Amino acid sequence: MPERMAICPGSFDPLTNGHETIMRRGLALFDRIIVAVTINLKKTPLFTTEERMAMVRASFPDEPRIEIEALDGLLAAYARSRGAVAILRGLRAPSDFEYELQMAQMNRHLHPDLDTVFLASDADGSYVSSSIVKEVARLGGHVADMVPPHVSAALAAKFSGRP
Repeated sequence: MPERMAICPGSFDPLTNGHETIMRRGLALFDRIIVAVTINLKKTPLFTTEERMAMVRASFPDEPRIEIEALDGLLAAYARSRGAVAILRGLRAPSDFEYELQMAQMNRHLHPDLDTVFLASDADGSYVSSSIVKEVARLGGHVADMVPPHVSAALAAKFSGRP
């Protein structure tokens, strides 16, 4: 049977526990997952692409079935070039579904053999987003229970001395 590979795309600015959980759950469904750290010119990330990739890598140091790559371009074209059968996405709330469905349909239009698999987030983290984590950290709030320890340390370093 051919290998079943999924692409898990996102900015991961920063990586949250929810992202990590979706990736780990995805490993039960797929033989391999490529975490595609997206480069979005519409956004100004807090962390560089290399820093974001390193954060993901640090969360999966001994997991050979997870690869981390930068993605700058069309997800559907990238998935085709890598031989992926699916895109793996997490859903936190019903409001996420409308946008994610539209993206899934466009990706399927561009690459008819590509499916999108949605995994519901754990209820205890459904309110957590990278944007909220950055804002709370920037204002000196506690985020250690929302992100892996190495990400919490990176946020503290970025915001040390900032108002």
